[in-house]
Amino acid sequence: MTSAQLDEGQDGRPSAVVTDAEVTGEGYRRTLGARQIQMIAIGGAIGTGLFLGAGKAISKAGPSLVLAYALAGVVIFIIMRALGELLMYRPVSGSFSEYAREFVGPFAGFVTGWTYWLFWVVTGITEVTAAAQYMTYWFSVPQWVSALMFTVALYGVNLISVKVFGELEFWFSMVKVTAIVGMILICVGVLTLGVSDAGDTASVTHLWADGGFFPHGVKGTLMTLQIVMFAFLAVELVGVTAGESKDPETVLPRAINTVPWRIAVFYIGALVMILSVVPWTAFRPGVSPFVAAFERMGLGLGAGIVNFVVLTAALSSCNSGMYSTGRMLRDLALNGQGPARLTRLTGNGTPLVGTTLSAALMLVGVWINYRWPGDAFTYVVSFATISGMWAWIMILVSQLRYRRLAGRGALPQSSFRTPGAPYTSVFALAFIGVVVVMMGIDEDTRISLYCAPLWGAALGVSYLVVRGRRTGGVLVKG
Repeated sequence: MTSAQLDEGQDGRPSAVVTDAEVTGEGYRRTLGARQIQMIAIGGAIGTGLFLGAGKAISKAGPSLVLAYALAGVVIFIIMRALGELLMYRPVSGSFSEYAREFVGPFAGFVTGWTYWLFWVVTGITEVTAAAQYMTYWFSVPQWVSALMFTVALYGVNLISVKVFGELEFWFSMVKVTAIVGMILICVGVLTLGVSDAGDTASVTHLWADGGFFPHGVKGTLMTLQIVMFAFLAVELVGVTAGESKDPETVLPRAINTVPWRIAVFYIGALVMILSVVPWTAFRPGVSPFVAAFERMGLGLGAGIVNFVVLTAALSSCNSGMYSTGRMLRDLALNGQGPARLTRLTGNGTPLVGTTLSAALMLVGVWINYRWPGDAFTYVVSFATISGMWAWIMILVSQLRYRRLAGRGALPQSSFRTPGAPYTSVFALAFIGVVVVMMGIDEDTRISLYCAPLWGAALGVSYLVVRGRRTGGVLVKG
């Protein structure tokens, strides 16, 4: 389907299509290629949770953190295969919000869409704030200046076209991948050739010799599960790209099937190497394990390199947040669960109003964070993590209900099925339940469970209001 411009009807859906790329029924353009989708999928699983958060997790679990990442990796793969099964049944940009609406109910779609939007807005605030802090490593620039500059730049990128977003995300991901692969190769050199200051003490025996594989017992390992799962948040972003992928039936399954080796190399491989070169007792919360390893090896440039990488990871996350929030808001609006104005697209097929609203809130949040950096903001950030996991829960529940209907012949069978389902999907749901229990036990994350019912109540009231509204004389759907 081709033409020269996109003309929208009153409901925000395209009434005439004009572009040199295929335009979907939602009005988006399929311009994201296989190369970009693959790197978005890879980059989505690599964030500041690995580069910075792993230090705290190592101090709690020791070498057994490797096992925690392996187990969580299996669960993430099940979640992504479940998402892939739904995507091959019906690839849409609304992704899990759309599936929750179809298979669980209108209210579930409403909650999922707005909760995922909140997750990315809050994540964007924290990431652009972090990026501004990382800039002070090299430049004496006020943090608000850097935060404003980054937010405006990424906002502009997201409005130009989805292709520009995909290209920027490709290079952000490339930096993260290159950093981890480089770290692994350096560690291999230290272990095999004895180079660097850590050469004399580096040994794989560090994985079990310094207090054992479970130095703080199994409970210590279990208490890191929430940290581990948080590190994987955003891996589901590849599902949001379904409506703008050139060949979703081919590209998305390939991207999803790379999840096992991504986790094996970038998480398990990197941690095994680092914990072999440096004893786990040398790591501290708040200090990047990559920085600690570079320091132990006597590589003075290590801190600067890691600072650049975490800066890239933070900007990548903020970039992804602007992309996903605009599409999630538009999906809600198209289904009558958000203001009709949010359906508006630019001439290049990007959601103008939704992206602008999200970017504006990110700037307000950054200002609040600088003005009142107290505990209240920390609590909001903590809640963002459990809101991100809600999307995973809805993916699994929607997939289970879809399979039931497809098994009865009510819906067509997906060409990309989840291995071992429904048992594997139930196992993944149970695992997420265990993580939530661990969050309740841990004083640092317990507050997020207090906030969740308040957010749920606010959404319940909002849903009743939206449901009773009339837009243009027509009762809003859902």
